[in-house]
Amino acid sequence: MTVTTLPDNDIEIPELAIKAGDVFLGPSKTLTDTHFTLFSAITNDMHPIHYDLEYARATQFGRPLAHGLLLNGLTALGATAAVGLIHGFVIVEQGSRFLAPAMVGDTLQPKLTIERIWRDGARIFCRIRTELTNQREETVLEGFHLYRVFDTPAVP
Repeated sequence: MTVTTLPDNDIEIPELAIKAGDVFLGPSKTLTDTHFTLFSAITNDMHPIHYDLEYARATQFGRPLAHGLLLNGLTALGATAAVGLIHGFVIVEQGSRFLAPAMVGDTLQPKLTIERIWRDGARIFCRIRTELTNQREETVLEGFHLYRVFDTPAVP
């Protein structure tokens, strides 16, 4: 992941309940065949690497792999304790890199870290680092979410 120098407009936004450096853990999830099947049904992603044992056995992985977009979904900010703190957050961009395979039986732990919050004129943005680690403490996914923040509530 590339680290960039932050511009001078990075400031604490007092009307937000979160700040740079805050960390939120999502619920851990042990992947099952049912997760793969349901995700395939919703997305129509029927690539055999996700469900065909014989096909997957012939790959370097040897077993079916989790869908990359399913893994991205596990990094949902709204699934963390931040859910009550993110009024007005609308995702406008995301990116990720897959660093290790995830398969049925793997238990994944999402971690989201607030990297920066800044104003661009009247607009407010928040960038969040995302990470999924497995039960062996290997990083499976690293990435980011970028949110535009609308309608920030007043601080009492």
